[in-house]
Amino acid sequence: MCTDTNVQKNVVFDQVLAKRRSHRMFKPDFCSEDEIRRILHAGLLAPFAAAAVGDSHDYFRRFFVMRKGSVSMNAALPLVMRKVRTMSLDLEHEMQKDPLLRAKAEGFVRRLSMIQGAGVVPGIGTAPYYIVVAERRGYPPVELQSLAHCLENMWLKATALGIGFQLVSITSQMSSDPAFCALLGIPPGSWELMGCAVGYPADQLSPAIRPPVEEVTVWLP
Repeated sequence: MCTDTNVQKNVVFDQVLAKRRSHRMFKPDFCSEDEIRRILHAGLLAPFAAAAVGDSHDYFRRFFVMRKGSVSMNAALPLVMRKVRTMSLDLEHEMQKDPLLRAKAEGFVRRLSMIQGAGVVPGIGTAPYYIVVAERRGYPPVELQSLAHCLENMWLKATALGIGFQLVSITSQMSSDPAFCALLGIPPGSWELMGCAVGYPADQLSPAIRPPVEEVTVWLP
């Protein structure tokens, strides 16, 4: 049964969904710790692969928060930059042997080259907070799906709070990096990682533009 309360909730929820955008420009002001905790709590509420992680006394999801200018942030950036260089060299080598890969990956290689030239990984040190989310690896390996649910919850909560949010996808490449995992205090290879940048947005973005549902939906008989 649809009530006035449900209608009001859905109006607000639809507004949050429409306003969810990737912010890449942030004000220098730090969000309050309470706001960060509320974003993290939204991530905790996300679905997870219970059958994959099994029963464990050690919780399967972790959050690591780094502040701009902190010791941990300053340590994380060169480690990620090293991974960017390694990825670029490895990919260029593979592209020389595989024309199909070359056609698909040229744009990504240019992106990696731009990051190396700038000496900055977007989201790491460019926003007040860099948050790494870790999901324990299990079987079957569905950690990335669980992390996607978690980050989406966090993204929506940040949007509702008026806080900018940017995925830092390079974080997923650090899951087996010994130095990066040591920085987090977790064993390399045991957790899957994903990251995001969080802070008050310095830009005002228009709502996302998507095609009508009818154009992308097939009702099967």
